[in-house]
Amino acid sequence: MAKKQARRIAVIMAGGSGERFWPLSRAKRPKQLLKLTSESETLLEEAVNRILPLSPAENVYVATSRTLAPAIAKAGLAIPKENILAEPMKRNTTGCLCWVAAQLSARLPKEDPAIAILTADHLIGEKAKFRACVKSALQAAEAHDALVTIGIKPTRPETGYGYIETKKRKRGDNSVAVDVVRFCEKPSLEQAEKFLASGNYTWNSGMFFWRLSAFHHELDQATPDAGSIKRRMGALVGEGKTRAAEKLFAELPDISIDYSLLEKSAHVMMVESTFPWDDVGAWDALERSRSRDHDGNVVSGAPVLLDTRNSIVLNEAHHRIAVGVIGMENVVVIVSDDSVLVVPKDKAQEVRLVARELKKRGAKQV
Repeated sequence: MAKKQARRIAVIMAGGSGERFWPLSRAKRPKQLLKLTSESETLLEEAVNRILPLSPAENVYVATSRTLAPAIAKAGLAIPKENILAEPMKRNTTGCLCWVAAQLSARLPKEDPAIAILTADHLIGEKAKFRACVKSALQAAEAHDALVTIGIKPTRPETGYGYIETKKRKRGDNSVAVDVVRFCEKPSLEQAEKFLASGNYTWNSGMFFWRLSAFHHELDQATPDAGSIKRRMGALVGEGKTRAAEKLFAELPDISIDYSLLEKSAHVMMVESTFPWDDVGAWDALERSRSRDHDGNVVSGAPVLLDTRNSIVLNEAHHRIAVGVIGMENVVVIVSDDSVLVVPKDKAQEVRLVARELKKRGAKQV
């Protein structure tokens, strides 16, 4: 007998600190609360509005940190305030998704919803195609009681992303989801070129889909200690013992859900994306999402550029600080009210090191 259609829930993970977008990204206003890929919406607003046509507002949740919850509550998102789930402390995506599962188990004790775990820091185009892909992934999760992910078809030998290896499709196989063989760490350039040529590898999007019951079962098998903690937290939250649940949360491992669950499970499937996608991971990503001037520069805030090419120059303080850049190429220059960043584009991933050093020094600019 076919299973009854479950409630479908979307959970947007938005707890990251966004250190690589310093100096605009700060502890209480990280990148998901910045307008990086749109002039009118923050990354988090884009993520919420992108899924709303597929899921009613009462079924859309945001998972974030306790530090960010007040700012997100004031962000004007089109979802109920009580749908902002603030995890007690930082415990990576394993902690985040265990806390989400505990909260949903307590709120929906008689239901087994299908859950879409989405992200707040990706550039996604052709929204209708994205929603169709999400729908296919949810259907696969419901039909197979599997953990399902979306794989992004590689367009270049990217060394900064994780990869997913999938089984080859049999001739005549028109199924949407395919079985996952393994998850691969960020590869060397040589490995990435081989992955691209093989056609059996996709980029790992970090988006996941499962029934709540499947998540419970698979985590119990993959990482029993975390599975046990998750179930006990759900029971405590259901009894109104939130502080006890939060204390228990501290015992969870501080690791990625990829390590604690996805890489260990034998029931993982992948649906390949049909929509444009980019990981908005560092300042250099802006040149893939924003328009450029005739010299290949991404410019905002009215800086003066002379003999400068293929650079990213953003002046958020343009009413108070004038910015000039002369004779530069392939650099990132970011100016805020109280800070300045200058870095070669190929070192953009290292901006987090500056933010961390400033934090060690007790600087207020982080």
